Amino acid sequence: MISRRNIRVKVMQLLYMIEAADTSVTRQKPEVELKKQFDQTTSLFVYLLYFITQVARYAETNAVKRASRNLPTNADLNVNTKIAGNELLWIILESATFQKAIEIYLPEKILDKDLVQKVYNELTETTQYQEYISVEGRDKNKEREIIKLIFTHLMLPNESFTSHIEEHYNNWDDDAEMMEQLMLNYIQKPASYNLQEMVSQEKWQFAKSLLITSIEKKEQATELIKPKLKNWDAERIAQLDMVLMRMGVCELLYFETIPTKVTINEYIDLAKEYSTQQSGQFVNGILDNIHKELTEAGKIQKIGYKK
Repeated sequence: MISRRNIRVKVMQLLYMIEAADTSVTRQKPEVELKKQFDQTTSLFVYLLYFITQVARYAETNAVKRASRNLPTNADLNVNTKIAGNELLWIILESATFQKAIEIYLPEKILDKDLVQKVYNELTETTQYQEYISVEGRDKNKEREIIKLIFTHLMLPNESFTSHIEEHYNNWDDDAEMMEQLMLNYIQKPASYNLQEMVSQEKWQFAKSLLITSIEKKEQATELIKPKLKNWDAERIAQLDMVLMRMGVCELLYFETIPTKVTINEYIDLAKEYSTQQSGQFVNGILDNIHKELTEAGKIQKIGYKK
């Protein structure tokens, strides 16, 4: 499922887009745009998952094609189709939530069958695949690893595949890292995922609140940040850094169940990953300074989540 970190990234991207584009429509109903982006993320994830299943199932299609040749060789008549019966593959295919997602997002409409065949052929040439089919019986870890191999080694690094994805999903650049994390988690525990609710109601409330609060409390957060900039010109600071710091300040002040240490560490990591080389240290210094000031003034009130 989409984590709080993923949510912070989505909110960060949307806030940055709002400021860069300055579109009144997005400003009026930002939560609608956020919901739309989460739907796009789910659609992308479903397609990636569907593509993996089609690569694995192509073993049977390949076996039929080769056996149907005019003069089939012994190899043509004995294509190993072990992967088509992969236990994890069939857990996915028989999952009610996966079947429903296929009905909703219709990934088959954009499936590139030639690309599926190409990826399958590349799979059969790997050492891991040859080792996989050489062993009789099924080992859960091996079943999982061969499916993971399709995604991590044959889809993600494949320029033809990423070009295909970019053609149909304009959110690929923003979501690529999240997709890798989500897919690896899914492969590990597919039963824990509900593809109709990639964002739980509790996390959606967090996402919406973080977005709206960061917009509505922009001036208050900025007023807390500016005095801490010292010799820095607020207008010359990376816009993304300002977005992250304002989000961080809003979490410190208005999200009472999130520990301050968690908030500060999250935004340091996001600054390191998505902004400049110096951003992590810069955001750390500013948020830590503001945290100390607010704590001394008694303005930070945190409660336990259970309470």
